Amino acid sequence: MMLSPAKSTFRNTDVTGLDYGKDFAMPDHTGKMRTLADFKGKAVVVFFGYTHCPDVCPTTMAEMANVMQQLGPQADKVQVIFVTVDPERDTPQLLSQYVPSFDPRFIGLVGDKAATEKMAKEFRVFYQKVPGKEPGSYSVDHTAGSYIFDPQGRLRLFVRHGQGPEPIVHDLKILLSQA
Repeated sequence: MMLSPAKSTFRNTDVTGLDYGKDFAMPDHTGKMRTLADFKGKAVVVFFGYTHCPDVCPTTMAEMANVMQQLGPQADKVQVIFVTVDPERDTPQLLSQYVPSFDPRFIGLVGDKAATEKMAKEFRVFYQKVPGKEPGSYSVDHTAGSYIFDPQGRLRLFVRHGQGPEPIVHDLKILLSQA
């Protein structure tokens, strides 16, 4: 009896086959409408956050920049997308400064309130405004993980916040090798 070779195992949560996160349609920080099909042939990492976030968002974006660095030339086959959950404050102009500051290849998506709600619902992402101490100030509680699509456009992984770049690099290399 011959054993089949060991299957590559992901270090992040394998969500292959889940019935959500199938697509999106939202303008990027330059105003160009983007869908998942725009990135066919690339692994796509989607993260929901906001530019005024004090901790999770800049940490995640810096981590993804580190992932891209570690991937070297393979990074050109990966697209990182930051979707704002705070379209009130996160203007295209602000996103065009914030998102590429981590890596010039990163793209920010910003829609109106309805588009943001629709995309968050499609990805089962929670977000909610929390009033701040000063009048008119607020923060936004939100799901802190990222989703990764394979180069064929299928949702494959959920990445929990704060694991460091190594498990993400490991899993992206597996997905890119299957392309």
